[in-house]
Amino acid sequence: MKNNSRVFIIAEAGVNHNGSMQLAKQLVDFAVIAKVDAVKFQTFIAENVISKHAEKADYQKQTTGSSESQLEMVKKLQLSFDDFIELKAYCKSKNILFLSTPFDMESVDFLKTLEMGLWKIPSGEITNLPYLQKIGAYKEKVIFSTGMSTLGDIENALGVLTEAGTKREDITVLHCNTEYPTPMKDVNLKAMITIKNAFDVTVGYSDHTLGIEVPVAAVAMGATVIEKHFTLDKTMEGPDHKASLDPQELTDMVKAIRNIEAALGTGVKLPSESEKKNTNIARKSIHLARSVKKGQVLTETDLCVKRPGNGINPMLFKDLIGCVAMQDLTEDSLLRLKDLEWK
Repeated sequence: MKNNSRVFIIAEAGVNHNGSMQLAKQLVDFAVIAKVDAVKFQTFIAENVISKHAEKADYQKQTTGSSESQLEMVKKLQLSFDDFIELKAYCKSKNILFLSTPFDMESVDFLKTLEMGLWKIPSGEITNLPYLQKIGAYKEKVIFSTGMSTLGDIENALGVLTEAGTKREDITVLHCNTEYPTPMKDVNLKAMITIKNAFDVTVGYSDHTLGIEVPVAAVAMGATVIEKHFTLDKTMEGPDHKASLDPQELTDMVKAIRNIEAALGTGVKLPSESEKKNTNIARKSIHLARSVKKGQVLTETDLCVKRPGNGINPMLFKDLIGCVAMQDLTEDSLLRLKDLEWK
């Protein structure tokens, strides 16, 4: 991924299928329409991940209420391993890359059998030593999010993954903030650059803000991977719908990112092919401010600068003063080098 100049866009379906395979496949369909590079889900066995005593996050209470536990909420969002086998096949039939993030060791083992070749580690697992060692030992490409992390957390996670066998050049680190939605004042997009400079790794951005401005800005700042939640309908019940893009917004984000990466260009400052045709129209040349006779010595008042720009470059204006006209020349005519005898 480090050598691929095209931004890799992950449409994060997450658990926005609400436990329904029908909705999960519809999410795949809209990801295809939006022309993202991959659609990603979340694989877990709820009891392996969440204690029955674990509380919901504040944003989860706001979106789903506080009457049920976090475990009860998440169990309703769980798909079976067989469902993921079917989803991967569905993605293949739609010619879109299937990804899913594991949240427990059993799910890691299962997803390994699906041969994704690319692991997405969520922010919550960045300090999970056995989990990182297991994925690192696969020696495959890894993308990991860094919400709630310090540089020290990231350094430790990178160390575990590389010591387990994953090459550093196969790791992409995503700057991230784990609040849904993330307030603009907490995005701290410049931290993505800090991560890149601190660890000499490929970086990207996992976005939880409302709208599409921040991921587009992240691409302008050098993100090579963008991950963004999306949903079929923001009004659906569930913890992540309200902070997700709807299908049209996802399409708009992809278009904006592709436009920005095209606009970034090579960094070499030269006239583009599209603007070359305008050079003679917009630039100017040295013209005669008044008629002169053959043998007349040109003075500054004989010369002026006007469009078009297909004559003598105005940067030579002073050099023409004192030159001799080789023939009679009329006012407002384009001056040419063959018209002059140089002093």
